[in-house]
Amino acid sequence: MEDFSLIMIAITGIFVLLFLVIRTKLHAFVALLLVSLSIGVATGMPLSDVIASVESGMGGTLGFVAVVVGLGAMFGKMLEVSGGADRLAQTLINKFGEDRAPWALGITGFIVAIPVFFDVGFIILVPIIYGLARKTGRSLLYYGIPLLAGLAVTHSYIPPTPGPIAVANLIGAELGWVILFGIIAGIPTMIIAGPVFGKYISNKIHVGIPDYMEFEEKEYNNELPSFGMIATLIFIPLVLILANTVSAVIFEEGNMIRSFFTFLGHPFVALTIATLLTFYFLGVKRGYSRQDVQEIATKALEPAGIIILVTGAGGVLKQVLIDSGIGDILGEMMANSSLPPIVLAFIIASIVRIAQGSATVAMVTAAGLIAPIIEIMNITGPLLGLITISIAAGATIASHVNDSGFWLVNRYFGLDVKDTLKSWTVMETIIALVGFAVVFVLSLFIR
Repeated sequence: MEDFSLIMIAITGIFVLLFLVIRTKLHAFVALLLVSLSIGVATGMPLSDVIASVESGMGGTLGFVAVVVGLGAMFGKMLEVSGGADRLAQTLINKFGEDRAPWALGITGFIVAIPVFFDVGFIILVPIIYGLARKTGRSLLYYGIPLLAGLAVTHSYIPPTPGPIAVANLIGAELGWVILFGIIAGIPTMIIAGPVFGKYISNKIHVGIPDYMEFEEKEYNNELPSFGMIATLIFIPLVLILANTVSAVIFEEGNMIRSFFTFLGHPFVALTIATLLTFYFLGVKRGYSRQDVQEIATKALEPAGIIILVTGAGGVLKQVLIDSGIGDILGEMMANSSLPPIVLAFIIASIVRIAQGSATVAMVTAAGLIAPIIEIMNITGPLLGLITISIAAGATIASHVNDSGFWLVNRYFGLDVKDTLKSWTVMETIIALVGFAVVFVLSLFIR
């Protein structure tokens, strides 16, 4: 089949995917599988090969993602039920003082969203925002935007949250580089989109606690876990994974120290260690029975299952594009283009995000499309970490009425659609643009 025909099949497939998700409301998992099968058949692949590509793409992706996302979900659930997120917020607000509470909330969101899903972290911590707004008379946005920015940045940029885990797996990036560049890009992004923009927009839009929200200010007591314990548990897997990446740079292959950290810092091992520690210190040691801990862990896997399946379907799309020959053509086109892969990745993710709303679908679709290009161009090492963050940034941009996060903020802050666009949507766009700007500049110096 001619190159032009293959490219047109790929483009048509993406439009069909968007149509199925947006117009027919077909679940993203089913839509991705259906489009992948259709692309394979349309390109003339033998039917048995199409099925083999589906099995290979799904199995190759889930072999990694299912373990990491599953462990991360259980880890985060223990942090949620133990009150650890509340402890982090209260301690940081006390340390920073009421006048600098937005900075404390931004940092809280940044840390909490490492193990906890974005919407869960927001719902847990929103009573703190209500309490501060009631006490000071300031707009909810003065405190809410910094918290949302911290949560959103980490949720998009720093593993073991599902988005960057999925992208890293699909394009073959090492999680150590993703974590490092996610932190480097995330800190200035959180500051600009959080406390800085929050102060500006709260002067433009004054929002009180919605009348329909039942609000009871939380009481904090000694029964909550300590700040030091929570911070240590969250950072243990990050430090181990980073140590793995750093040791690979410092020591030669076969070195005992490198081998030790390669094992200990593998995401499977690092997250297993962290999860077992949370089961003990936030569960058993705090009075939960083993049965209680088991039930909490099982409950955590319910939302994770959907993310795992969608990511697996993204792996199927990637494999079909490669096996059908479309990946080779895209790679050759990209190699002859003046547009850097990091820019292309951001643009693809942005278009899909704006069109259909889901950040997860935008990430896995963009990663699936860019993966064959990366393979043809033989991109490896740190640059893959930067491309991962670029995709994550694009998948964050311009959240609007087709995104569930938009309505979550709209409801909890009692905003109308116009003010939600002015606050939440602009904040998400700042996160995307600043994060992309940081990794693009870094890509000029890192090869």
